[in-house]
Amino acid sequence: MICNSIITLAQADSANHVKYTPDFDFNDGVFLDFEQVTLNNPIPKSRLLTSTDFNSSDFFDELMKNKRIYFYDQVGVKREVIIDQIWGYSRNGVLYKNMQNEFFRITIVGSISHFIASHTSYQDYYTDPYYHPYYGRSVTYSVNPGPVKEMRQYILDFQTGDILEYNFKNVEALLMKDPALHAEYAGLRKKKKKQQKFIYIRKFNERNPLYFPKQEIKKQIP
Repeated sequence: MICNSIITLAQADSANHVKYTPDFDFNDGVFLDFEQVTLNNPIPKSRLLTSTDFNSSDFFDELMKNKRIYFYDQVGVKREVIIDQIWGYSRNGVLYKNMQNEFFRITIVGSISHFIASHTSYQDYYTDPYYHPYYGRSVTYSVNPGPVKEMRQYILDFQTGDILEYNFKNVEALLMKDPALHAEYAGLRKKKKKQQKFIYIRKFNERNPLYFPKQEIKKQIP
């Protein structure tokens, strides 16, 4: 199911929702999908099957080194899921997103969230664009074949769960959910749009805050 907007949920029943602030803590545990994130309802440590020490400060780092994790669902049935299929986890109230089997902190949480993550691409060969006089044709060379890793900035649409590259076009597209703010941003010159991306993300988040379901937060078994 496609997740409904947290904002819409909050407007429909604000008594059952709490507004996100920097003091808000996500419940610690593993999020299998984005819907669990919007509900702040991860699989807690107490239902995970692992030999990793629950008290270790590196618990989630060690857990995610495995190819799979095992857990009991809400009715007590043992389940398993491969690591590259999970959305991420929360540690000490902070969200971490799975990107190519590495986990990166969501540094700015809001209706439009922002984070930095590494991206790995693979480079094998390229074709020389110039005609080779000896072979009578273009020649393909091997150029440092293997993975190439670089850091990139991303934005997370908290309405849909979509992950987008952090550029002015994607920011402008997300601002369309707030017509007045979008019109203001669309009226800027291209250079200003690039310079003020984060300013308008902050404006959008202030005007369109996140809400999460209220719940009794129980202390999890460490």
